[in-house]
Amino acid sequence: MTPGARLAAAISLLDEILRGEPAERALTRWSRASRFAGSKDRAAVRDVVFDCIRQRRSFAWRGGAETGRGLVIAQLLAEGLDPGELFSGDGFAPEQLSVAEKAQVECELPPAPEAISYDYPDFLQDEIGRSLGADRLKILRAMQARAPLDLRVNTLRGTVAGAKVMLAQEGIAVEEHALSPHALRVVENPRAVAGSRAYTSGLVELQDVSSQAVALFAGAKPGMRVLDYCAGGGGKTLALAAEMGGQGLLMAHDINAGRMKDLPDRSARAGAKVSLVATGDLPKLAGKCDLVLVDAPCSGSGAWRRNPDAKWRMDASGLDLLVLLQAEILDKAQALVATGGRLVYATCSLLKCENSDQSAGFLRRNAGWSMGREVRFLPPEAGDGFYAAEFVQLPGL
Repeated sequence: MTPGARLAAAISLLDEILRGEPAERALTRWSRASRFAGSKDRAAVRDVVFDCIRQRRSFAWRGGAETGRGLVIAQLLAEGLDPGELFSGDGFAPEQLSVAEKAQVECELPPAPEAISYDYPDFLQDEIGRSLGADRLKILRAMQARAPLDLRVNTLRGTVAGAKVMLAQEGIAVEEHALSPHALRVVENPRAVAGSRAYTSGLVELQDVSSQAVALFAGAKPGMRVLDYCAGGGGKTLALAAEMGGQGLLMAHDINAGRMKDLPDRSARAGAKVSLVATGDLPKLAGKCDLVLVDAPCSGSGAWRRNPDAKWRMDASGLDLLVLLQAEILDKAQALVATGGRLVYATCSLLKCENSDQSAGFLRRNAGWSMGREVRFLPPEAGDGFYAAEFVQLPGL
């Protein structure tokens, strides 16, 4: 595909997404239908689409319209490129810029409101300010960019040093990250990771460094009975397995069992032993778990770089429902913790209403618990935005 054809494909995809089609579904369908597009073409189109979704409001402001064309025009300007050269109308390239579009490209715009400049929904303005304070613009600016690719070295299969050597042999350059002793950040050739021997052998897993830090924070130890209550795809489950060193009982549950469908294969590749627990079997675990990790459903605001589609699908009522669901899950999960055990609550959210407010609410509703440690990981210094809090039972209650 020519550069112009790639842009035309991105414009068409963005128009679908703006009409309500989920981004991943639109891209997958396009890839399957576009046999002419090579891997580099698909990657380039994907990059443009996701850059435009991340910065949808600010690009619409700069490009003059919240359309595929408007967003791509602004994306090119942000890259320092001339849209007039690529919007040529030749072959499969987008049609030439209209008079109005040329005027928009050339004009000097007034400053946009903060929620537009930093690409977040208006209804979150007060909560963003309350949650992020004076650092909010630095954090929000980081959220407008592509996320780095982080790997977790699986200590059930090898060492950090060994992983670095194996990845280097396939041209993948990595750097260690201070937030986790098992984290490697890919700095060169990230798209080669999924086919690399280090990945297919289970030596490394794709996992954001902040997510890794939350799994470490949970404090799973060999010999424990551990339940990952909202396991999803199992990324943190496998990190817990490595911390347990194959000793003890590690269990995974999710209210939607389909989310865990790949976990048996993933755990086999990782050399981990994980028992899947159906919702109907949870009562059998009452008071028996040394550690219960609740990685709760949340707004995903801390992962907007990876899933920018989610922030434009969220509204105030949806956020309120999530907060109620988080409280309900916490109240149910605490009953599974053994005497002297711990409950760890985590979200990939930037928002206090889902984080420290939720922790405070749990303590108000549940006698016999106290707050242990509490941490927050934020971009750009960390990876994604994450929060975690540890609750411990008070003695004699």
